[in-house]
Amino acid sequence: MNRPEPGRAEEVSDGVYAFVQPDGSWMINNSGFVTGSTGVLCIDACATERRTRDLLAAVAEVSTAPVRTLVNTHHHPDHTAGNGYFPTATIVAHEQARPEMRTLGLPANGGPWSDVDYGVLDLQLPFLTFTDRITVWVEDLRCELIHPGQPAHTTNDVVVWIPERAVLFAGDLLFNGGTPFLLSGSVRGSVEVLEGFLRPLGATTIVPGHGPVCGPEVIGEVLDYLRFVLDVARRGQEAGLSPLELARHTDLGRFAAWTDGERIVGNLHSVYAEDSGRPLDHGAALRDMVAFTGGRPLTCLA
Repeated sequence: MNRPEPGRAEEVSDGVYAFVQPDGSWMINNSGFVTGSTGVLCIDACATERRTRDLLAAVAEVSTAPVRTLVNTHHHPDHTAGNGYFPTATIVAHEQARPEMRTLGLPANGGPWSDVDYGVLDLQLPFLTFTDRITVWVEDLRCELIHPGQPAHTTNDVVVWIPERAVLFAGDLLFNGGTPFLLSGSVRGSVEVLEGFLRPLGATTIVPGHGPVCGPEVIGEVLDYLRFVLDVARRGQEAGLSPLELARHTDLGRFAAWTDGERIVGNLHSVYAEDSGRPLDHGAALRDMVAFTGGRPLTCLA
């Protein structure tokens, strides 16, 4: 199986870079960094030692300043597993990210995904946490770290908003060309966050958590998918179908072209659990996703 091409730095505004990692599928996230003469703000680490070192090499190509601050946009390991490779940085995240990272731990082989060479990783939790918002300055450039106020992709999502440049690092609130995954959050909450929080910011350049840099049109695309999931879930519950049965009877339509289509199963599990008021069985959801792919491990090319 062919590996995706390496990550690359893309300057999206003066001194502001997206580190885009094709193809944006499982565990292949985007990062970013903002450069100043005395320090660099980095947004998210990567899932593996190799990919995190590639990110740091991209930073070093454009700046000799140390990384002073590392923001984790949420607790998932594709955005945090490489935290240990930022020894000069204060690691900042939402307060709920720290316990979630401790509980989840570092990624390892042997689960529902195909094997990956994660390299040598060290679990490094955030040093500075906040509840609502905090501002980080890179010289005179204001970078606002904002929690949307409710669960969406996770309970601890953080965006990095640079109002002077209308640039938004959205974390996994947005995927571009990839299927959103809401097993750690809320489909309905994501709809509310995208409509009531993200869209009104007025970003003109968006770095999604996965996929190419884009504009605000991606918000509508993701909203279309989330509403599709909610509609499918409603009809499935009325018919008495399980999430797996429902997914097998669902035509993904235009969303079938997006990567990781099996996430429909996990997203349906999330809606069913939220609607019933029962705790979400993450293990059952992941097992159903593997069953949906014919019993093969979920493809991870990190």
